[in-house]
Amino acid sequence: MGKKKTRPRYGRDAPPMVKTRSAIALSSPDAWKILCGDGYRPVMQCAEVQMCVTVYAELIASMTLRLMKNDRNGDIRVRNELSRLLDIEPNPLMTHMTFFEVVARTLMENGSQVTVPKYSGEYLRELRPLEPSKTAVTGDGHGSYFVTWNGLRLNPDEVLHFVLNPDPDEPWRGRGFSASLRDIVRSIRQANATRQALQESPAPSIIVKVDGLTEEFASGEGRQKLREQYLDARDNGQPWFIPSEAFSVEQVKPLSLADLAIKDSLELDKRSVAAIFGIPPFLVGVGEFNQAAYQHFVTTRLMAVARVIEQTLTRGLLYSPDYYLSFNPRSLYNYSLTELVNVGKELVDRAAMRRNELRDWLGLPPDPEMEEMYLLENYLPTNMLAEQKKLKGGDDHEEKPDADA
Repeated sequence: MGKKKTRPRYGRDAPPMVKTRSAIALSSPDAWKILCGDGYRPVMQCAEVQMCVTVYAELIASMTLRLMKNDRNGDIRVRNELSRLLDIEPNPLMTHMTFFEVVARTLMENGSQVTVPKYSGEYLRELRPLEPSKTAVTGDGHGSYFVTWNGLRLNPDEVLHFVLNPDPDEPWRGRGFSASLRDIVRSIRQANATRQALQESPAPSIIVKVDGLTEEFASGEGRQKLREQYLDARDNGQPWFIPSEAFSVEQVKPLSLADLAIKDSLELDKRSVAAIFGIPPFLVGVGEFNQAAYQHFVTTRLMAVARVIEQTLTRGLLYSPDYYLSFNPRSLYNYSLTELVNVGKELVDRAAMRRNELRDWLGLPPDPEMEEMYLLENYLPTNMLAEQKKLKGGDDHEEKPDADA
């Protein structure tokens, strides 16, 4: 009789063996450093990109955030506990400068920033920005989205979600500038790696042509012996004495950054990065200061990002349609003292500004005697303008001269 067959202990076939292919490249450390640069890093860690992001973050954080109210005669600024919280102490751990610099920097780098408002009853208590590394924005498949933070799911109406450069298919997702900067950053890193490699291993500036038939030149020890015998001077600055029949010394110029056009390439790449962010090139170290370009940057590109923060805060925190939040960009403009005085003088002369308001422009304390509003060349108070003699045709009590005199 044959042996009884036993069933295998496992209930299914073993998984098939899958062969994988891999590629290996061998190179020297110097070649790897030149070809591959300093390794992989996110686009936003490029120094030039960080300079542009820092310009936006610091300037936006430097502006005062005002709580404004629509009034019959124009918008007026409101000062209360809410305005103080938003402008001075958004949370117990941050000041205005720190909070808005975090919001602006995250917004510029990631395209999105999420902040959670916390309330005590009906009153706003603080604004807490969430860590971007722990935050994810995901679509729900029905045209909306939700925010996940540390495994906690939050609805859009529970957070303040700032979005920059929105995606056309998913408007709630910010794209930032990473896609536009990728190729330029790669070029900058390669140029920096090449420059560093040349500085660490420069080419020799002197080449010695030797008769190859000599026995000493056949080995490394022989070449070292020749160099010590003829080319190494004991004292610095001493001349060399070599046989003319066997040696021919030539001086050559090694490859420099100018020969490789590294400087021009870096300058062009920096200008390209600045152009993508809309920043004047001199703010990233290229070119000279241009006041008109700086004023245009503040008015257009910088305030466009600031408007995103303003409108998101207004929509998420204020319920009354008469109130809104607004940054004040006037402090960012590069005005000279002479320009402020001239503009203020014209406004004071036309009774469009009080003298104390002009003093506030100049950083001076108010003066109790400069609260009245003056007008015309005589600088009369506005309530005495009708008392001018030229408006009444002269003084009625003035004696007329005698005709016979």
